[in-house]
Amino acid sequence: MVKQISSTQNKEIKHLLQLQEKSRLRRKEGVFLVEGQREIQLALKGDFELQSIYFCGDLIDFQAIEELISNQVLITEISAEVYEKIAYRSSTEGVLAIFKVKENNLQSIKFETKNPLILIAEAPEKPGNIGAILRTADAAKVDAVFIANPKTDLYNPNIIRSSVGCVFTNPIATGSTSEIIDFLKKNNISIYAAALQASKPYHQIDFTQSAAIVVGTEATGLSQEWRENSTQNIIIPMSGEIDSMNVSVAAGILIFEAKRQRGF
Repeated sequence: MVKQISSTQNKEIKHLLQLQEKSRLRRKEGVFLVEGQREIQLALKGDFELQSIYFCGDLIDFQAIEELISNQVLITEISAEVYEKIAYRSSTEGVLAIFKVKENNLQSIKFETKNPLILIAEAPEKPGNIGAILRTADAAKVDAVFIANPKTDLYNPNIIRSSVGCVFTNPIATGSTSEIIDFLKKNNISIYAAALQASKPYHQIDFTQSAAIVVGTEATGLSQEWRENSTQNIIIPMSGEIDSMNVSVAAGILIFEAKRQRGF
């Protein structure tokens, strides 16, 4: 049975808007909102638990919704006016869904390879950069992505949008810098910190063994704790006037060098 909502003043619709806007509410309720067919498909493929789905019959037909989901969940048809109010993206596909969050803790990470390759970002603030890092990680198919000292929750709609759903395709864990360093050391994973101090050019490093590549923000770089605990600090040689580049670009250069060495 399909429920219908046509008023933008409906309490349920107001609640969806709050889920979009308030990370505190997402954390409290343990759910988040996903918009778009591709993103919903990726979340389902990533074993995220679907709780309910909303669709606009003017933009997508019910058969497409049935093909999108395999379990029985609450389905609500909403009017075009309601969808326009809650849709986050300018290009609409007519469907949104509520999913349950995952723990994303270090204990949930299980490596399928003997020599894992991990991408770590410390304290990234901009959702666009986080999304770009997750897209890079997905493209390189790294074994895990760790966010140290996160400044925003992973289910921020800007991260979901900028990652084009790659927040669902990567094994991701969050934790403090100290917790992640302890995890790496316990698992005998070498740490390669992107830092200017006591560094070697990245292409001179052997990334074929278990390795974690760590990048910091453009403004402040990596914290001293990473620099002190790294196996080797690494640098991307630059020939221009500036001495830094976008964190997602730097992450892409370093990760794909590691993948090149590993024969992809």
